[in-house]
Amino acid sequence: MLDKIAAISDIHGNIWALEAVLQDIEKRRIKNVVNLGDSLYGPLDPLATAKRLIELDIPSVLGNEDRIIISPPQGTAVSPTWEYVTRSLTAQVLDWLRAWPFTFVVENELFLCHGTPQSDSAYLLEEVSPHRVLLKASEHILEELAGIEQPVVLCGHSHVERTVYLSDGRLVINAGSVGLPAYEDDLPFPHKMETGNPYAKYVILSRGPTGWLIESVAVPYDWKSAVAAATKNGRPDWARWLGSGRA
Repeated sequence: MLDKIAAISDIHGNIWALEAVLQDIEKRRIKNVVNLGDSLYGPLDPLATAKRLIELDIPSVLGNEDRIIISPPQGTAVSPTWEYVTRSLTAQVLDWLRAWPFTFVVENELFLCHGTPQSDSAYLLEEVSPHRVLLKASEHILEELAGIEQPVVLCGHSHVERTVYLSDGRLVINAGSVGLPAYEDDLPFPHKMETGNPYAKYVILSRGPTGWLIESVAVPYDWKSAVAAATKNGRPDWARWLGSGRA
């Protein structure tokens, strides 16, 4: 029976943050780790991040920005960051990434996805309006999870850690982001996601006598090196997000 597990997500090529999180996980003697996607894309160090994840050999699901590495959208211009990432990665890494599933189930108890069970580019727990980002209504989350039988759903994508209890007794947990604490996006409406600090985030689930204990962990790391890499690779926006947790 699975008693304790660490969930990491949205590393975005930030090897400095990943190493700090893995050290914290090791210090806590947690043996089981899962990865919820968006692992390599970003103007940081995608190859070193891939090599570290290959060494770990942990269950991982494909995120939307993993997918565009191996299958860029047709008819749209690729960005300099996409070119940097794909130039950095080897054929072996690309083959390894192609083998990742869209969703994954652990011991028929945890359901893993990046966004929602149907879409790697949609938020499971957040509703984006033209004016703000809100916690999605419980009934709408339940609609997204139709057909999912596992009592715990782990997701990522929004980079904001949340634990949501549903009316049917299930838990939905967003693990936050290891490697990118804030960002801006244009879809479905222009919006920002911000944690307010530059720490690397992950979540620990520990089984207790009355249910799962959920611990959100914020790990300090050498974010100045990540900021320098983003600046060097032409992304002052990423540098700002990485250094402050604000967009």
